[in-house]
Amino acid sequence: MGIFSRKPQIIQAQEAPQIMADSFYGYNNYFPALVSRQQALSVPAIKRCRDLIAGTLASVPLEYYKKSTGEKIAAPRWVEQPSKHQPLFETLYFTLDSLLMYGQAFWQITEVYAEDGRMARANWVANTKVGFITDPATNFVTQYNVDGKPVPMTGLGSLITFQKDEGILGIGARTIQSALDVQRAAAIAAATPMNSGIIKNSGADLPPSEITALLAAWKRSRTNNATAYLTSTLNYEPTSFSPKDMMYNEAIQNLATECARLCAVDPYYVSASQNTTMTYANVQDERKQMVALTLQPYASAIEARLSMDDISTAGHYVKFNLDDTFLRTEPMERLLVLEKMLSLGLITTEQAMEMESLSPNGNGE
Repeated sequence: MGIFSRKPQIIQAQEAPQIMADSFYGYNNYFPALVSRQQALSVPAIKRCRDLIAGTLASVPLEYYKKSTGEKIAAPRWVEQPSKHQPLFETLYFTLDSLLMYGQAFWQITEVYAEDGRMARANWVANTKVGFITDPATNFVTQYNVDGKPVPMTGLGSLITFQKDEGILGIGARTIQSALDVQRAAAIAAATPMNSGIIKNSGADLPPSEITALLAAWKRSRTNNATAYLTSTLNYEPTSFSPKDMMYNEAIQNLATECARLCAVDPYYVSASQNTTMTYANVQDERKQMVALTLQPYASAIEARLSMDDISTAGHYVKFNLDDTFLRTEPMERLLVLEKMLSLGLITTEQAMEMESLSPNGNGE
């Protein structure tokens, strides 16, 4: 029913293995948070990575297959639209967002099939709404709560849980906080372009009233104009570094790279890479690498959970159709492959047309 985490804790719900890692975030303040999801998304590189992972994979259709033959078959309605209230894209988008940020995501079952009690509909639930109670002796989760209210552990109203890792809010809190700090410092520098400093007087001392007037005139001059005038007895010496001296741009660029690494995204995709000589050929290779190293762990987390016997019927599984969408090659390349397969007798003309979503009348209907 569950597996040990590093706490250790065992979490139990809907026959899904649950991991509550020793991260810094938690649910209903179970662990104190160092950075919030909103703070993380205010870092442009993190938001770009989230949009790339969640937006790309959520736009890929889910399909239903037979395990014995690998044949695609008609899917239950929840495969195309788990929630009554939002399209599949939104449900998957926020599920993937949760997996990235927290390392786990939750759906709450809102309808079940009468014949076997399996999920018919479910809604995504924000991680911050979910709490839990553990048995002090066994560390099993004995109760899940949503908005502070107990929910069933199985069946209608229970939670389906998706697991990936500890999430970037836990393992990447320091990196995210550093990015926030640099952004804040750069924003302050941009808002206050006049460096702090001192005006040294090499002549006769001035009375306090003249000093006050001099400083006010200096401030007005530097605020409204790029230049200012000082007499031969006065000399301005800055006491703070300029934004260029502080290397804010370099720090922001470096932390963008670190944030991309944190999210397992190639820095190229967040404009943090020095490699700008991308061609069609290596973009295709980059996409394959992105699927293998970035998207596949998220896809597998969702596919594996939805393919379990308490959701899918025995002998069937759910899979993202990445090959025909994100990894789809150019038409000429596909035609060459089909021509070779036809010449070898591996497929029929009808099968080749089906692979290209064509029909005998040529109109694709």
